[in-house]
Amino acid sequence: MATTCFLARPSRFARTTSPLDVVCITKPSIALKQLSTKTSKGFRLRAVLSEKPQVQSSTKFKHCFSKSDDGHLYCEGLKVQELLDSFEQRPFYLYSKPQITRNCEAYREALQGLSSIIGYAIKANNNLKILEHLRRLGCGAVLVSGNELKLALRAGFDPKRCIFNGNGKLLEDLVLAAEEEVFVNVDSEFDLENIVTASRIAGKKVNVLLRINPDVDPQVHPYVATGNKNSKFGIRNEKLQWFLDAVKSHPNELKLVGAHCHLGSTITKVDIFKDAAVLMVNYIDEIRAQGFEIDYLNIGGGLGIDYHHSGAILPTPMDLINTVRKLVISRNLTLIIEPGRSLIANTCCFVNHVTGVKTNGTKNFIVVDGSMAELIRPSLYGAYQHIELISPPPSDAEVSVFDVVGPVCESADFLGKDRELPTPPKGAGLVVHDAGAYCMSMASTYNLKMRPPEYWVEDDGSVSKIRHAETFEDNLRFFEGL
Repeated sequence: MATTCFLARPSRFARTTSPLDVVCITKPSIALKQLSTKTSKGFRLRAVLSEKPQVQSSTKFKHCFSKSDDGHLYCEGLKVQELLDSFEQRPFYLYSKPQITRNCEAYREALQGLSSIIGYAIKANNNLKILEHLRRLGCGAVLVSGNELKLALRAGFDPKRCIFNGNGKLLEDLVLAAEEEVFVNVDSEFDLENIVTASRIAGKKVNVLLRINPDVDPQVHPYVATGNKNSKFGIRNEKLQWFLDAVKSHPNELKLVGAHCHLGSTITKVDIFKDAAVLMVNYIDEIRAQGFEIDYLNIGGGLGIDYHHSGAILPTPMDLINTVRKLVISRNLTLIIEPGRSLIANTCCFVNHVTGVKTNGTKNFIVVDGSMAELIRPSLYGAYQHIELISPPPSDAEVSVFDVVGPVCESADFLGKDRELPTPPKGAGLVVHDAGAYCMSMASTYNLKMRPPEYWVEDDGSVSKIRHAETFEDNLRFFEGL
């Protein structure tokens, strides 16, 4: 049985325990137990196309959820069907904690020799136990709301390794960021004004980076493109001098320490990062020429993964960092990167239970208990995530083309369209792969579907609950005393 994972390597990190429900796996059965546990002059630069073909890793992607020769899906050696049979609440999210470690180690290895901060993008997945684990692995945090800042502090992140992004940051959240000495990205004129006000309220100077919109096309879905001229994020280079003058006029409130850009998400061509970095270091040269001490280059995140499980050879963290390494070293900069999806997406499956199979004469449907309420990416973006059965189908099961849909009262409620699958029996298990990023964090209670529980496989092979399922009673508590 092959369970080799992306850039797998032995973990150097000891397992920690916490007061959570633990499912101890003993083959072949499962035992369940509880543990207490200036204008534009001088700044008109253009992105250039890379002249050489990009070099990518020769190591093919391997997934931590693997099908064995027996036709069963395993996670780190555990049969997913046995977990489905053991858990009362369905659907659920299932993670591999060792894979999270391996993904983080891939970035740490790539960044060797550079001064750097791995700023995990909390918006990708905000599970507290996952955040605590990433903090122990040495990550900082990237925040886009005041509550994410509060959660990062709760998880123990060093605020001086945290970056507060966003195009509409609220004053009260900026005050907290100033008090905690978090890096803050300046996104607009009014954002700068609010940061100045927050500094005065907190009585602390704020370390800021200017978020520059480099107008580089990341060649991704328009909903996740953030660095082109039509994006709501960042400042245009034509306005850069205005911001530099504004920072100079507030020496007691602001200290400009870096420049930031973010191109988008699901990027699979790392030369796009190099094109942006070339622009950014030229901006930094111009800014330094005006007397600013710029120490940080933040190139954002956005590295894509193989959602199709097609065996595509995609860029690794090493490929990404190597495209910008010489530029960073040449300017003696600390590199900030903001991975989210590439750290967490491939560590998780969304595990469902087949309610039944139906046809309307022209379309075949597999109906499962999961839905767009728990996993909205396919409905929102038309995103593709690989789907498969977790156990061998009956020998006489006919292979057909199905839409995999949920019970929510919307035609938009689908997890996958036109998937060729064996016809599953009622009650069969079905998973949506690569569900660690932008799935549970975007889940809702639409149709009063309560958000599901989350589990992960520990380093020692046990399975811990890392988030309780929400209940109907939880929903009613919002109305108590009204």
